[in-house]
Amino acid sequence: MTSQAAHPILVLASSSPRRRELLARLGVIFEAFAADVNEEACAGEEPEALARRLSQAKARALADRRPGALILASDTVVTRHGELLGKPLDAADATRMLRSLRHTDHLVITAVTGLDAAQGRELTLVSMSTVWMRNYTDDELAVYIASGDPQDKAGAYAIQHPTFAPVARLDGCYSGVMGFPLGHVVEILTALGVAVPGSAATACQGWRGVCCQSTNAAP
Repeated sequence: MTSQAAHPILVLASSSPRRRELLARLGVIFEAFAADVNEEACAGEEPEALARRLSQAKARALADRRPGALILASDTVVTRHGELLGKPLDAADATRMLRSLRHTDHLVITAVTGLDAAQGRELTLVSMSTVWMRNYTDDELAVYIASGDPQDKAGAYAIQHPTFAPVARLDGCYSGVMGFPLGHVVEILTALGVAVPGSAATACQGWRGVCCQSTNAAP
């Protein structure tokens, strides 16, 4: 098994500050670059298949630009009753999405791909979380929309937002809902021979101190 020293470049295929922050918690040295891929779903494509395909496409696209590097890529899909809730087109679209999610549950799927093209090794893992939203008011929703925070996020919300705090209950992985499930990331890096000095158990602190396990707090 190789160590991280054998991979002088670990590259995160993302421009997301949230994913950069989460990966940094593991104590690994990395670079980050956006991967330009078409994120539209194919006709009839299931949400999990979409998340897998896009995470793999992002990793492969960046591997072409960064030969010899080990690439990490991730994609998050939010779905409710069969409807894909991607990044909102505008404030009105964000309002529509968050009203549809209010006081009910939905599914957040995040796929993570690790690619070592030089060794011909690729591994994709998927985190699936059921999220219940609280019954936020229209006034709270309007303030959150006006902040601009929903615009770059699948489902139009951030679970970690300190004042809107939209989530009432979570069954799954907190960092997975943020878009980068650290337990899965550690598993992938370890499988590809990268020594991870941090621990997912201590690095993934967030909603009620819980990561990658079920919580049953009352909504």
